[in-house]
Amino acid sequence: MELPNHPTIFSITEAELDLDDLLAQITLPSTGAACFFTGMVRGETRKDGLPPQTEYLEYEAYIPMAEAKMQQVADEIRTRWPTVEGIAIVQRIGRLYPMTPTVLIACTAPHRDTGVFEAARYGIDRLKEIVPIWKKEVGPAGDEWIEGEYLPKPGE
Repeated sequence: MELPNHPTIFSITEAELDLDDLLAQITLPSTGAACFFTGMVRGETRKDGLPPQTEYLEYEAYIPMAEAKMQQVADEIRTRWPTVEGIAIVQRIGRLYPMTPTVLIACTAPHRDTGVFEAARYGIDRLKEIVPIWKKEVGPAGDEWIEGEYLPKPGE
């Protein structure tokens, strides 16, 4: 549901995320606010009181379905926050090392008080719920596929 002059970007990529370029693509002359969420690879994850080391994460996705679900997330954002102007939803795949950005959700709007923060938060939460992206964590003790908590509902 892209509105005229309201850009929507969604992609699965192996390329580094260029925040300046993505912001430029979703900024309009009327834009006065932008909110970004960027997920990162942690080098340490505290589990059971111990800090396991992460050497890298390996991300995989079924790209056609993942991008269709990203479009769904963008459409949901536009329905809930009609003042949002631009939306970018980008997920990296491949081998990613600690302190590397893995995912970006960005929303722009005319003003900060028009739901732009809430829209970006909704975008990352919804991406984690419905977009088919798989993550394997690799560390000194071996590797483990990280399971999500999503159980699809009819139509999702």
